[in-house]
Amino acid sequence: MAVNGARSLVRTLTELGVDAAFGLPGAHSLPIWDALADSELGGIRLVGVRHEQAAAHAADGYSRAVGSLGVALVTTGPGAVNTLRAVGEARASASPVLVIATDVPSTPRAAGTGRGSAQEIDCQERLFEPLTKAAFTVEQPTEIAAVVRRAAEIAMRPQSGPVYVGIPADFLGEPVMEQPEPAGPVVPGPPSVASEDVERAREALVEARRPLIWVGGGALRSGAGEAIGGLAERLAAPIITTFAARGIVPPDHPCLASNPVHAPEVGALWDEADVVLAVGTDFDGTMTQNGRMPQPPGLIAVNIDAEDAAKNYPPDLLLLGDAREVVEELSLGISPKPGLDELTRRLDEIEVRVRRRVRKEEPHAAEFLSALKETLPEGSVLVSDMCVAGYWIGGFHRVSGPRQLALPTGWGTVGFGFPAALGVAAAGAVRAVCVTGDGGFLPGCAELATAIQEKLPVTVVIVDDGGYGMLRYDQAHAGFEHHGVDLVTPDFVGLAKSFGVYADRVDGFGRAFRRLLREFTRSDEPNVLVVSAELRPPLNTSSRWYR
Repeated sequence: MAVNGARSLVRTLTELGVDAAFGLPGAHSLPIWDALADSELGGIRLVGVRHEQAAAHAADGYSRAVGSLGVALVTTGPGAVNTLRAVGEARASASPVLVIATDVPSTPRAAGTGRGSAQEIDCQERLFEPLTKAAFTVEQPTEIAAVVRRAAEIAMRPQSGPVYVGIPADFLGEPVMEQPEPAGPVVPGPPSVASEDVERAREALVEARRPLIWVGGGALRSGAGEAIGGLAERLAAPIITTFAARGIVPPDHPCLASNPVHAPEVGALWDEADVVLAVGTDFDGTMTQNGRMPQPPGLIAVNIDAEDAAKNYPPDLLLLGDAREVVEELSLGISPKPGLDELTRRLDEIEVRVRRRVRKEEPHAAEFLSALKETLPEGSVLVSDMCVAGYWIGGFHRVSGPRQLALPTGWGTVGFGFPAALGVAAAGAVRAVCVTGDGGFLPGCAELATAIQEKLPVTVVIVDDGGYGMLRYDQAHAGFEHHGVDLVTPDFVGLAKSFGVYADRVDGFGRAFRRLLREFTRSDEPNVLVVSAELRPPLNTSSRWYR
């Protein structure tokens, strides 16, 4: 049976298990939207946004919430280009996002540029190549399904990341003979680790006097939390997680160093370690204070990507493979070592010391963190933008499980938070809660219309300090005068209400904030809570690094 290219695309996405997509229509892409409206093709939910950057950020948030493919559907030229900032964040954060864009019709495209075709651009695909794992342009209508399947497989294959597919607009209306659904893409399994290397690593960890386990986002995506927690207890080894791995082990795990490595007491654990097991991490500059942490005497890396494992801290031994599988194999035959109770006592003391210092030196931040801990519903997902409050969340907020915290730590993209939270809400989270600054909220504030139209249960907390608070602090720290950081901002409550979104404002993070946050996060409707407050950045921001 023949269908057109648009229906072939939608059917393929359905076969791949896609149940939601985010996008904004254009003249070239209207056949896709028509096909998505056909319930017989599988009923993919289409979330219509107000800007293509929001579509890609929302697809990223969706992917982080559920661990599967996020899809953004955009139109030719300006529509495709508008996604690039969000695609860069997805690449840096290893989010499997599939960006499908229309391209100019095949005839003028084949003849070259400069013919005045609407939204024409010189090789649209090339714009995406530096920011994606792969970029494709469909060459024939009959290839749509195969190219999309291949793109999805590449996006999901570890190390995951975004992939671009361009489809000439005329192909969407061309007849395509339906092919039987294939058994599924052949996804290469992770490489097998040599047993002798595993044994060497096992011996090094058992013989280590002060082993330490450093855990990154690759471990979370692999589902390695239980294996890592079990190994840490056997070795009596502290666990330090990057911001991308928050929640991989429960917050009450006896080996978890809950505070960031930027706190000197936690940094001392690294300094004292004689063997470090690094799982699913590239030791990025934010976490290592731009490489100022010393190279440990012994470093064992578990990673799916050899280049990723060695780019900053070269390992003495690389175990190339899936994090969960390798850690499980590594744990075999290791008997519990003494010292677990002593380690737990030390970590408890560190927790008390760091929290006491935060309460004394940064009382507003302590109040903010306490409010989040006590009021957010169980199962909610917290999404933060790049802002001072976000740095406090990344370093000090506790989450009870994986995929309950999303941060734009890969690329540091301001404006990520709100649209990503819409994707989280569309993924079916109990509640999506976005924390953003006033500067980061404004670029995407039009998505309030998306939230209300799509009935997405998201609470937006805007910490309004009248500008770019992080940059304001950096300027002062560097001895500069304030330029470009103090902003004229709207009445955010009035702005939200003009979209039909309920909103309110409080001063500071005291009782009124807690009461309203509890109320707002238990509503079925989108809402906005504006907080007039100014926070000082925590130790995990570059201007306050201690090394």
